[in-house]
Amino acid sequence: MILQTNTSKEDNSRTSPVASRTKRLLGTSFANAFHELDAEWPILSRILTKDAFALVSVCAGEWLKGDYFTESRRAYSVSELEYRELGRTGMKVSVVSFGAWPIGSDWGQVDDKESLAALNRAVDLGVNFIDTADVYGDGRSEKLIGRLLKEVKEEIFVATKAGQRLNPHVTEGYTLENIESFVDRSLRNLQTDCLDLLQLHCPPTPVYSRPEVFEALDHLRSKGKIRNYGVSVEKVSEALKSIEYPEVQSVQIIFNMFRLKPTEELFPKAKEQKVGILARVPLASGLLTGKITANSTFPPEDHRNYNLHGEVFDRGETFSGVDLDKGLAAVEELKRIVPKGMDLTQMALRWITMFDAVTCSIPGAKRVDQVEDNVKAADLPPLDASTMARIQAAYERWIKPQIHHNW
Repeated sequence: MILQTNTSKEDNSRTSPVASRTKRLLGTSFANAFHELDAEWPILSRILTKDAFALVSVCAGEWLKGDYFTESRRAYSVSELEYRELGRTGMKVSVVSFGAWPIGSDWGQVDDKESLAALNRAVDLGVNFIDTADVYGDGRSEKLIGRLLKEVKEEIFVATKAGQRLNPHVTEGYTLENIESFVDRSLRNLQTDCLDLLQLHCPPTPVYSRPEVFEALDHLRSKGKIRNYGVSVEKVSEALKSIEYPEVQSVQIIFNMFRLKPTEELFPKAKEQKVGILARVPLASGLLTGKITANSTFPPEDHRNYNLHGEVFDRGETFSGVDLDKGLAAVEELKRIVPKGMDLTQMALRWITMFDAVTCSIPGAKRVDQVEDNVKAADLPPLDASTMARIQAAYERWIKPQIHHNW
């Protein structure tokens, strides 16, 4: 189930997250020593680091050679991430994974070097699932992930999406010919010959009532171009319709502290049918980080500037469809709920993992510090019943009247 050029199961060029982290443990004590040295005598540490890690490589053999040493002295952090089954695919993925929309487009300026550093840091911390789409930067996101996959040995699963390249984006465009052309392009971008998971990318609602679309996906799977398929939806009703098709393995849906409707009917049915749930927009486009204020501004190429009211795509994709004033009021209440030892971002992500129907959240990141903050949430203690109830109450008070019936 590994996304790589050679799909042979005998290829051991990549290792599991657990094995990878074990390997990294060999270098942890050395890395910690150098971090302390760097704090006291930074110049001396820069002189010693390369030779010292070379010595570690000799002692640890192949596990720590070249790949685990970079000029920037990559931090050898080990994260005790939880891994959950993704539907019936056989893939076990990190509960906090990597959303690759921001490294493609629509979130302000992006630097490819910074994006690759963020991707590598996620892998360092045990993240083994990346979600992208062919339209994120017109393939830019996929191509960066393809570069990552050539550089790392860890077992990394990649999900991409297809459909939004249609122009116009209409039901009739979801044909085998069009979908296959999108898949072929993603295969080239990702430098592989088979996709771990292909998702229909928020197609028009009538698509879910067209069995021939899902038969086309079956055909692509039989040709060996995709291993599994699922859907990315806007509405709960679309998700419920999609899982009527027996080979749908996953549903990607907006789920966060401002979007609770999926818990009512979708989650129980998904659990019953062993369909994975990928929670997208888990931080409500940054609102649930607590860093956005009424005075915040966004650059022209950021969807939080140009899509506030659904001008370009579904309004729910921007701030989860919440009016900014109500969202900010809700955030102020949520800040008072945050348990000691975590911030609002981490509480928001930890809250999602409290729902066992959810396979993983896919928070977006384009910087190393964002990745580290996101992944830390997976290591934090569970939220207690009182905290969960207060989050629910904040939703009921500020968000539900506007949001619940729309998606």
